[in-house]
Amino acid sequence: MVAESPSRVEPAQPNVPKHIAIIMDGNGRWAQRKHLPRTAGHHAGERNIHRILRACVDRGVEMLTVYAFSTENWGRPQPEVNALMALFEDASERETRNLHKNGVKVCHVGTMYGVSPQLQRSIQKAVETTRHNTRITLNVAFNYGGRAEIVDAIKRIVADGVTPDEIDESLISRYLYTATLPDPDLVIRTAGEMRLSNFLIWQAAYSEYYSTPTLWPDFSKDDLDAAIESYAARHRKFGKL
Repeated sequence: MVAESPSRVEPAQPNVPKHIAIIMDGNGRWAQRKHLPRTAGHHAGERNIHRILRACVDRGVEMLTVYAFSTENWGRPQPEVNALMALFEDASERETRNLHKNGVKVCHVGTMYGVSPQLQRSIQKAVETTRHNTRITLNVAFNYGGRAEIVDAIKRIVADGVTPDEIDESLISRYLYTATLPDPDLVIRTAGEMRLSNFLIWQAAYSEYYSTPTLWPDFSKDDLDAAIESYAARHRKFGKL
């Protein structure tokens, strides 16, 4: 997805978030405004991940998490779900070599439950092929739901025989899908919506939030810079003074 190498990668500055998470909203509305099928919006949204990933590298962001498909999205009309699955499989097969060549580490955040065996293999190949890369980490939240993640964590804690006295926030974090990942510093939502939509509800407890009316396919490097500027102007207190 980083099709072009940036001229030079600067180390992350103190006012640049190390980990940005994005709720990519507005693909369908983008397509409707252009009198196109919704699938055209999803394809445009997938292409925009390439541009924003490159922009994050240029700005010294170390990790980008994108909300690609939620557990609730299975409830959309079946033709749209089928089109999304085909898009994910095609993108995974098509982009893995390019991502690897450009030093991008890909991680899957979510569950494989209900995902076709062929798509599972594509995702696993992308993760395995890129696992030693260090330029930037791209976490793809696919078939992900924040509540389901916590329920799964509790089930595994119980199955492992953990006693109540051993359970604390740190232990729960180690059982989440994101166990090895840092919490996001900044969560961006496009298309003007102001809700979390079940995204990283544990991990984003103290993240900074930024909402923009820009639809995801139109979200540009300038929009990213505006979000980073807003983040840099804030004082993160984490519940303290």
